[in-house]
Amino acid sequence: MTKRQLIREKALEVIAKEPKGIRWAELLRRVREALPEMEPNTVQGSLYNLDSVEPTKVYKPARGVWRHVQYKETEAEPDIAATEAPSSTGTLSLVKEEDFYAPFADWLLNELEECTKVISVGGNKFKDKWGTPDVIGIRKSKPGDIIPFPIEIVSAEIKTDSNQLITAFGQSCSYRLFSNKSYLVIPRDASEADIARLDTLARIFGIGLILFDPNSPEKPQFEIRVRASRHEADMFYVNKNMKLVADELFT
Repeated sequence: MTKRQLIREKALEVIAKEPKGIRWAELLRRVREALPEMEPNTVQGSLYNLDSVEPTKVYKPARGVWRHVQYKETEAEPDIAATEAPSSTGTLSLVKEEDFYAPFADWLLNELEECTKVISVGGNKFKDKWGTPDVIGIRKSKPGDIIPFPIEIVSAEIKTDSNQLITAFGQSCSYRLFSNKSYLVIPRDASEADIARLDTLARIFGIGLILFDPNSPEKPQFEIRVRASRHEADMFYVNKNMKLVADELFT
């Protein structure tokens, strides 16, 4: 067996152990650890086109993700947007989604420093079928700033259920009506294919993407994947919605 064949066989073993798929960097790391005697460049050169060399064993469900064909669906995937519903299994556990509002608000304020004041909202505060953000904040000039800037509004949608990612993305998009920045916060144990798609969509639409541990409100370990881009919101919707949180957010 040649070096290339040995490397590819080891890579296929690694991929076969990951039903959700594995990202390129992680695959490379594991193969290098398993075969430390191989030159790093040889490992990379042997694997970059693995899906083309072994099309009956591995495929790419999304950009940068490798998955074994044994996990490939034999039937067309259902329309998730039409069928998704809250699940009692998976990432939805005894921990409530609301438990992460305050921790994320604190992280947005102190770690990411996107806001100067943040509040938890959620529920149906805006009384609008387009949804209410779970967390909303503002960023405004401080008295000591030499050059003042306009107030920015930042909104966030948090989801603990991986079955609700499409709905959550749609909500994050709708928040751009009245927000200068919008963030989508999703479980890091969602499938690599779903995360990869959301990563690409987030960059296209300028939405921020954050990963977190949905089982630990005490240590959610928020991790930024894509930083939100600033855009001009529609002032009609800005004023319409901000009136409902003005006392909490602007005083």
